[in-house]
Amino acid sequence: MNDLTRRKVQQSYGKAIINKKDNTNIAVMSEYSSEDADDELLSQSFGCGNPLAFSKLKEGDVVLDLGSGAGLDVILAAKRVGEKGLVIGVDMTDEMLARARENVESEKLTNVELRKGYIEHLPIEDSSVDWVFSNCVINLSPQKQLVFKEIYRVLKPEGQFVISDIVVEKFPPFLRLFRPLLTACVAGAISEEKYIKTAQEQGLQGLKVINRMIYEKSQIKQIIEDDEIPGLKSFFSALPRFIQNWLLRQTAGAIVSVKISGSRQATPVG
Repeated sequence: MNDLTRRKVQQSYGKAIINKKDNTNIAVMSEYSSEDADDELLSQSFGCGNPLAFSKLKEGDVVLDLGSGAGLDVILAAKRVGEKGLVIGVDMTDEMLARARENVESEKLTNVELRKGYIEHLPIEDSSVDWVFSNCVINLSPQKQLVFKEIYRVLKPEGQFVISDIVVEKFPPFLRLFRPLLTACVAGAISEEKYIKTAQEQGLQGLKVINRMIYEKSQIKQIIEDDEIPGLKSFFSALPRFIQNWLLRQTAGAIVSVKISGSRQATPVG
C-alpha cells in the first residue's frame, strides 16, 4: 500500500472507531449471531461477513487475522482455539489496536497477541500459522500481490485461509477517483477473477468461492443511510439528488461480497 493511500485509510478508520455509533452493518448482522458476540462488539466491526463461519478451526491452532480492527474475529477465534492456541491480530491503525486491546481484556483472553503492522509486510515468522483470516481488508491495498505473497509465506505447509472481501464487476473506472469509495472498500476492489488469479500467482492453492452476496440498490442505499462506512454518508449527502440516484444505479449489482478459501498446498490437512 503506498503511503498516501495508507494515510487516508488510517485516518478514516481511526476516526470511524472513535466515533462509531451503535449500529451494525447488514453483512455483519446477517452472518454473526448474538451467541458469537454482544451488540457492542458487533457494532465496532467494519467487516463484510464472517470468515470464521467457513473454517474448521481446532483447539491449539495458530491463527492470524489481517486487518484485525476492533478485534471481533480475533476474539471469536481465540475462544475456538483455546488456551493451547494463539491468535495474532495485525492492524496498522493505532486507534483500532487500542480498541481491540480493550475488547480482548474485557473478555479476559490470554491467547491473543495484537501487533501493529502492514498486511503487505507482516510482522510474522515464516511458516508459523495454521489459519489466516481477513475481513474486508485486502481490497484496500493497491499491492494485493504482496498481501497474498505474505499469506503464502506465513502459512504452514498445511495451512489454510478464508477471506471475506469485496470484489467489483463492471464497476465504472472513474468512480475509483472518489476518496470515500476507497474506505468504502469499493474503489480499491478488483474483479473476482483477478482476485483469485492474483492469489494463485503467489503460490496459493485450491482457491474457491464459497459464498457470494451481490449488493443491490436498496442494500447500498441502506449502508449509506446507516452511516456504516467511514466518510461515505457525508460525501453522498453533499451531492445533488440526481447524482445520488445516478451513483446508486451505477453501483447496484456491481459490488459483491465474497468468501474465498484456499491453502498453501493443493491438499490441505484437516
